[in-house]
Amino acid sequence: MTDPAAVLARNIRVHRSARQWSMDTLATRAGLSKGVVVALEQGRGNPNLATLIRISDALGLSLTALLEGGEPPAISVTGTATVLWRGPSGGTGRLLSGTDAPAPAELWRWHLEPGERHDSEAHAPGTHELIHVLSGELHLSVGERSVGVPAGSTARMTADQPHSYANQGGEPVDYVGVVVVPG
Repeated sequence: MTDPAAVLARNIRVHRSARQWSMDTLATRAGLSKGVVVALEQGRGNPNLATLIRISDALGLSLTALLEGGEPPAISVTGTATVLWRGPSGGTGRLLSGTDAPAPAELWRWHLEPGERHDSEAHAPGTHELIHVLSGELHLSVGERSVGVPAGSTARMTADQPHSYANQGGEPVDYVGVVVVPG
């Protein structure tokens, strides 16, 4: 199955059914309407990153498990990345890879053009992110706290409350991040 919408639909249906949840239950736990869940399970719709995160958090899965699924091999090499965010000036957020339970984690590669900002809703309680800035200066905000992270520096932050990533400078910002989801 190579159609991304079909893979997503199957994975949502399989994981929801394994928990013996109704579509209403998943919708409630994910903070979405039942119509959104129905459309996703039928392979319709074009969910944004926030919707995918809500579904994966509700099911206790990494985004990788939700988007790829299946039993991972002992070694997996991927040459492509899934772009899950596009900024207004050409920035991108790419999901490179991830692990499944019992220790879900996601590896991301981000590029922010000057003036771009990505706002993220709160992830599941206990979620943390590790971020390493490759070039430029990244501005991170979690709740009321905001810090600049220069190239060559690494930040650790909680991600279980609303947070954002911004490029307030005049040069592009490139960074990699690992999202660590509680098991």
